[in-house]
Amino acid sequence: MNFPDFKNPGYLKEGTPRQKEAYKTLSSLKIFELLNSYSPILTGTIPIDIDLPESDLDIICSSSDLTEFAAQVKVHFGDCQRFKQSLSEINNEESVVTNFFAEGFDLEIFCQNKSTDKQNAYLHMLAEAKVIAIGGEAFKKQARLLKTKGIKTEPAFAQLLSLPGDPYQAVLDLNHLSEEKLRELVVHKVLLF
Repeated sequence: MNFPDFKNPGYLKEGTPRQKEAYKTLSSLKIFELLNSYSPILTGTIPIDIDLPESDLDIICSSSDLTEFAAQVKVHFGDCQRFKQSLSEINNEESVVTNFFAEGFDLEIFCQNKSTDKQNAYLHMLAEAKVIAIGGEAFKKQARLLKTKGIKTEPAFAQLLSLPGDPYQAVLDLNHLSEEKLRELVVHKVLLF
């Protein structure tokens, strides 16, 4: 399937107008440079072009020392508008969540002691990118429509694909399907739109 290397934010420079804006903001804030040792990846809806005007920039990171990570983020971004930071347990993992506003975007920097390419936000985005690669603009349009009604991304995908059970787990499970099985699932649903 054909989609960008999400681990390298350079693809945003050649993307949609909103992706270009995101790249400009991330570059201006030097997020990927300042947090480079924490393996940052931009996740969420902007990289896969199903964002809404109010969508934020979600950056995931990895660190074995969450206290040190939180301190570094505060040093670099603590003066930004609406800065707040919390330590909590998410999916049975200690996590640092930092939110702030800068250059027209709400940003969230999320960190766990887990490799970024193993975190749910990245795995959800990969599964969603695969679905979009198959379903194309028709699928994107339907996903955005549900999102405008207040439905979060993973529940929207689960609804569009008629996935049973917990939508977050169901979307993660799409990563385990063969390309053929995923194509069969998506194409059948897109034909019904």
